[in-house]
Amino acid sequence: MNKNMRRSIISYLLLFLIIFGILTLIQNNNQNVDLSYTETSFAEDMKEGKIKEVYVQQNAEVPTGTVEITKKDRSNVRFYVTDVNDFQELFDTLVKDENLNVSFEMSDVVRPSLVERILPYLLGAIAIIIIVMMSAGMQGAGGGGGSMMNFGRSRAQMTSEEDNQMNFDDVAGLKEEKEDLEEVVDFLRNPSKYVELGARIPKGILLVGPPGTGKTLLAKAVAGEAKVPFFSISGSDFVEMFVGVGASRVRDLFAEAKKNSPCIVFIDEIDAVARRRGSGLGGGHDEREQTLNQMLVEMDGFTVNEGIIVMAATNRVDILDPAILRPGRFDRKIAVTRPDVQGREDILKVHTRNKKLADDVDLHEIARTTAGFAGADLENLMNESAINAAKNSRQFIIKSDIDKAFIKVGIGTERKSRLVPEKERKITAYHESGHAILFHLLEGVGPVYAVSIIPTGEGAAGYTMPLPENDNVFNTKGKILQDIKVSLGGRIAEEMIMDDITTGASQDIKQATAAARAMVVKYGMSEELGLINYETDNEEETFVGRDIGHQRMLGEATAAAIDKEVKRIIDECYVEARRILEENIDVLHKCAERLLEKERIDREEFESLFV
Repeated sequence: MNKNMRRSIISYLLLFLIIFGILTLIQNNNQNVDLSYTETSFAEDMKEGKIKEVYVQQNAEVPTGTVEITKKDRSNVRFYVTDVNDFQELFDTLVKDENLNVSFEMSDVVRPSLVERILPYLLGAIAIIIIVMMSAGMQGAGGGGGSMMNFGRSRAQMTSEEDNQMNFDDVAGLKEEKEDLEEVVDFLRNPSKYVELGARIPKGILLVGPPGTGKTLLAKAVAGEAKVPFFSISGSDFVEMFVGVGASRVRDLFAEAKKNSPCIVFIDEIDAVARRRGSGLGGGHDEREQTLNQMLVEMDGFTVNEGIIVMAATNRVDILDPAILRPGRFDRKIAVTRPDVQGREDILKVHTRNKKLADDVDLHEIARTTAGFAGADLENLMNESAINAAKNSRQFIIKSDIDKAFIKVGIGTERKSRLVPEKERKITAYHESGHAILFHLLEGVGPVYAVSIIPTGEGAAGYTMPLPENDNVFNTKGKILQDIKVSLGGRIAEEMIMDDITTGASQDIKQATAAARAMVVKYGMSEELGLINYETDNEEETFVGRDIGHQRMLGEATAAAIDKEVKRIIDECYVEARRILEENIDVLHKCAERLLEKERIDREEFESLFV
């Protein structure tokens, strides 16, 4: 049901309620008994010829009743009589003496009111109008998602070449990815030079990458550059609870694409429909697999889909069915990765085109300090900065707006109004100081961007935010060990200063344990267990396309050796981290005192404590 149809139905319902209210009001006014009106008043009105109709309602057990008269001026009057038989004799006498022509009716049944007479017809009319409007709206709904007759129609939305103004200039930070797609654009523009040489353009292009890296944006830019129609649909739009609907929608999608070829068909989140068949806990012939089978046939079957290029996006290529990844279907996989420092700067330039920046804002510095941010993260960062500036009634975005947005996006909103006991503030101050000192002194994990004991929206009592200055392609053994030491720094600081320890380090311990276990079972960084992968499949993968029987079981001796090695790594990192903090105990006290005083300190103020 679309928005316009909902508005129309609401309008008709409001009209019905208004009419019903008016009729009820009229009826209530008509049913009011006039105590001042008596049989004497009735006799006078009869003699003057004012009465047109008389209706007497006799009570069931006593001779009393109610008289309702309708006058010639269309007004109604209701009054009580003590004996309806006496009233009838009075009426007959007046009619005979005055020679009047007045309608008279007596009954022991309640006379239906105006509302009761009109309401059934009114309700029926409203119901018919709503049904007709719903049917018309469903049949006219775009994408065939409405009536039962159109249930198997594709829900893909077509964007014509005139409406799609997106091009490669609007996609920043993806230089190599755009180069891979330029030949697709060239083929769509000039297919003859490829056909003459016997070349075949890839039928399918799979964009693989983390969320927010610009896969959908890249597909739109290809269609905009090539000036061809662009069909977009989500993988979940194919599958319904009714058997055969998904396959029907796939056929309809490619039929529409043939009529508008050359064109691009873009399927977002294709893993919703193209998961590995015959795996997981589902059956082997469910609706999703029928939909996938039809898609396989359409992409490379007996039929020829010339001029149709299928582009798809996913961040779970590992669970896709192998049949859809083979050449002839998705011939090419393009990895859309997180941008490097230059790419982030280019993306920031795109997202600040319509934003006014102050002189103290350096986009290169922002790009350097946002390692690991995807394009969507950078857009959100600048949007939050603009919101901060507008909230403070500034005409320009200044550096402090971006700093606040950086903390909000990276950590969460600070809860400055939350009341924290002084003892907990002190524990948090030493805890975060322990993290910060290790971040600063250990190479490769710092420097520190900010240290705070202000609670955040994530439930944390404080935070220590590092500032990675390099885009590391991979981790080293030394870097992982340093990360473990930093994670243990908060608990160690609590043990050194306070008489007790708290649960605040639970997440830190979990991260340290996970990193140490990954070193042993995944990365082969254990001297005791060697270069062997002991990793077992995650049980959750059963529900996203993995088979149940693929879990690799370890022997008891091997599992015990892994646990022993993980504990050894944690213990050694603990000893080293404690030694560093004990050597810098004076800095630990100064940092905690500064946090208790100011609640939050930045990089410059923190580094000044080591002087």
